[in-house]
Amino acid sequence: MLWALPNTLVGLLAGSLGLAFGARARWSRRDCALVFHHWPWGPGGAITFGNTILHTGDSLDSACITYEQRAGHREHPPIRLGDHERAHVFQYMVLGPLFLPIYLLCGGVSVRNPFERAADRYALTGRGWWPGGEAAKR
Repeated sequence: MLWALPNTLVGLLAGSLGLAFGARARWSRRDCALVFHHWPWGPGGAITFGNTILHTGDSLDSACITYEQRAGHREHPPIRLGDHERAHVFQYMVLGPLFLPIYLLCGGVSVRNPFERAADRYALTGRGWWPGGEAAKR
C-alpha cells in the first residue's frame, strides 16, 4: 500500500473534493480501498487511484459489462464492478507510481488495454488480475 501511496493521494484529494458535493467515504476491506460512493463527477461507474476508488453509484456490488462485451467482441455474464476495480487496486500495489504512465501507454480506458482485460478476467473468474495470458485462455 505504501508503494501505491502517490496514486492513493490523488484519489484521496479527488474523493475529498467530492465529499463537499455529497460523496460518502467508506473503507472496503473486500476491495482493499477507501471507496468514495456517490462521487459527483464522471460518466458513471468507477475509477481507481491506488487504494482509493471513486464511484458514482451507491454500491460496488452493482453489475456491469466487460470491456470486451462493450466493444462487441464477446458475450460475458455481468461482472461485479468492485471485483474489476479491486484488480486495479492490486495492479497499483505492484506498480506503484509507475501504474498510471504504463496504463496510459497501454491504451488507457480501452478494450485494447491489457490492464482492463485482466481486471475483467479477474472479475469473471476470481483469478488473473495481472495482464498476460489472455491469448492462452481464448
